[in-house]
Amino acid sequence: MLDNNQQQFTLEMTVVSAQGLKNTSSFLFTHRLRPFITITTFPPPLEAADLKSCRGFQTRVDDQGGVNPTWGDKFLVPIHHTFFANRYSCIYLQLFTKRLISGKAQLGWCQIPAADIGLPPVGSVRQLSYRLREADGTRTHGVVNVAVKLKVMPLGREVGSSWKESEYLTSGGTVGTGGTLGGIFSLFHF
Repeated sequence: MLDNNQQQFTLEMTVVSAQGLKNTSSFLFTHRLRPFITITTFPPPLEAADLKSCRGFQTRVDDQGGVNPTWGDKFLVPIHHTFFANRYSCIYLQLFTKRLISGKAQLGWCQIPAADIGLPPVGSVRQLSYRLREADGTRTHGVVNVAVKLKVMPLGREVGSSWKESEYLTSGGTVGTGGTLGGIFSLFHF
């Protein structure tokens, strides 16, 4: 049995919406915004058993919202007990638009520090909003809105144990492979 210092958590994260996005199309080439968000945790797990939990999540593409997309996609993100002890821990969100010819293009990113999630009473919901940033860290147009709820992981399960993919997702989100982790490391200077 785990003591309170080694309690395993699951973060239920709902990506609610984004507001005030800027369409980066030029006069000659108009691009309709088809935004989606990817979610990863930083730092990735250090233990070999936890590498399975080192995955990214992705919302569905919003084809209708344009500069003010809405998703409502929920994800169950496993959180290691050391997540709240590390001052650099965060949930990393990247906002992309899906383009028909050139693939995806990044519109912005933001970090949700572990301190903002805190250790609220288990089951309570926090509504959080963050200004998006450009690739170089400068502020950009747009805000992303999320809701987070901390849950205790069921007994007998550890971070990295095999869960059904359907337990991670509702409302059309998809599981990614965590391919954005390399980009996250370049944001932190230790």
